[in-house]
Amino acid sequence: MRKKKLGLLVLMLLLVLSTALAACGSDAGDGKKEEGKKEGTKTEDGKNVQDTLVFGRGGDSTSLDPSRVTEGESFKVTVNLYETLLNFGEQDTTITPGLATEWEPSEDGLTYTFKLREGVKFHDGTDFNADAVVKNFERWANGDAEKFPYYNSMFGGFKGDEGHVIESVTADGENTVLIKLTRSQAPFLKNIAMSMFAIASPTAFELGDDQFERKPVGTGPFQFVEWKPNETITIEKFDDYWDEGLPKLQKIIFRSIPDNSARLNALMAGDIELADGINPSDGKSIEDNEKLQLFERPSMNVGYLGLTVTRPPFDKKEVRQAINYAIDKQSIVDSFFEGRADVAKNPMPPSISGYNDDVEGYEYNPEKAKELLKSVGLEDGFEMELWAMPVPRPYMPDGKKVAEVIQKNLADIGITAKIVSHEWATYLELASKGDADAFMLGWTGDNGDADNFLYVLLDEDNIGSNNYTYYKNDELHDILIAAQTEVDEEKRNELYKKAQVIIHEDAPWVPLAHSTPLLGGAKNLSGFLPHPTGSDLLSKVEFK
Repeated sequence: MRKKKLGLLVLMLLLVLSTALAACGSDAGDGKKEEGKKEGTKTEDGKNVQDTLVFGRGGDSTSLDPSRVTEGESFKVTVNLYETLLNFGEQDTTITPGLATEWEPSEDGLTYTFKLREGVKFHDGTDFNADAVVKNFERWANGDAEKFPYYNSMFGGFKGDEGHVIESVTADGENTVLIKLTRSQAPFLKNIAMSMFAIASPTAFELGDDQFERKPVGTGPFQFVEWKPNETITIEKFDDYWDEGLPKLQKIIFRSIPDNSARLNALMAGDIELADGINPSDGKSIEDNEKLQLFERPSMNVGYLGLTVTRPPFDKKEVRQAINYAIDKQSIVDSFFEGRADVAKNPMPPSISGYNDDVEGYEYNPEKAKELLKSVGLEDGFEMELWAMPVPRPYMPDGKKVAEVIQKNLADIGITAKIVSHEWATYLELASKGDADAFMLGWTGDNGDADNFLYVLLDEDNIGSNNYTYYKNDELHDILIAAQTEVDEEKRNELYKKAQVIIHEDAPWVPLAHSTPLLGGAKNLSGFLPHPTGSDLLSKVEFK
């Protein structure tokens, strides 16, 4: 019995010793422990170089097929997986080469010739060429507004529709594409530079749309690895990328952290190296933190309260105007944007050419609001649902709290508003179908053109896609189509100014704010240039 106990004691000592040796073996080969080394670092010339970026964001993507979505969380990822025929500038919307190196319009502006970049591969190993471009355009043109809402918005419908702008897309040899239009379209080049018109591998999307949106294949600097819904999306360096030396990172992990405070805490703790949706009130704390840096995204957005005009009593213009007078927009901007936003009066920001500064915004005037309600027999008010966004967005850092302010403003004029919310994808889907009385939403411009705000968001052509209010005005429609076709910039601007006067009078929205979105990053993060479209290309990002 004693020998057995002694044997057990010896065995325990051996286990302790082996554990200690194993712990020593986990140190670096030179016997010194590597403090703080995380997954995603590599050693070059004896130095630890981090090559994985964790990007914390407010919500998950809804699809990784950019042609099927309209929300920024998807484009945030897809802009790094796919490429478009033309690109925007690094921090503006000037047109630069992309998958096309040259482009030339015909004299009548109806035919564009694109010379394609040679030697480019899709992530699945197939060739990028003119046939691939044609197949992408054919896929979009043969779709519908539910499947490809942006194509519908930007090109006037689909194949066979009277307003469809694109007559044909054909290959002229291996590396030349001809796009013929039915009418001139002033913003055409900017339209095809937008993220949703990225060129995808036909071999991949021909397997089926539903499979493709979860297994994307483009030509971009990064390729898809994994998607854990509502948690992370992982992409990694594409070794056969055509632009030598890029990307600089090996891997990017997009991590969904819906709560703004939790995302900021993760940044401060070093769990993530880049965070968007930083509350304006937290900007100073990042600036004062020696381990962090603050980024300002160039402003090109609008946050608004949409009023679905097909749902009584919002079918009455006077009710919509009353709600505009009832909401204290300056108070919202002061309380939630910390001086990093301007009160909005038009559906597009002042940075866009054609902005009408002569429009007088609805002042905060509850008494005027009550008079308007009384004029349509609603002096006792009414009940309604007020939809609040479940995720922070660049144009609205805290949808729920802003909704509470709006709720109080409406109560002051006798309107009882019940705050409602849904999961983000469901919120967007139901709002697009006209199921909300009033909904909070916003828009970050995709191409820097007034058409991308006024026509896309408020024209009758886009009801059911991007026009969630179901607002329709025939005079406005004629003006917006004329502005699309007009190539003289001065004349276009005058048309857009007229359009804003009509929209202001009809009041399908309560424009709330134009914000300067904030992002926070690790101090050693280099090469990050936030883009005004909200879609950030991360190929030049690295850690110094």
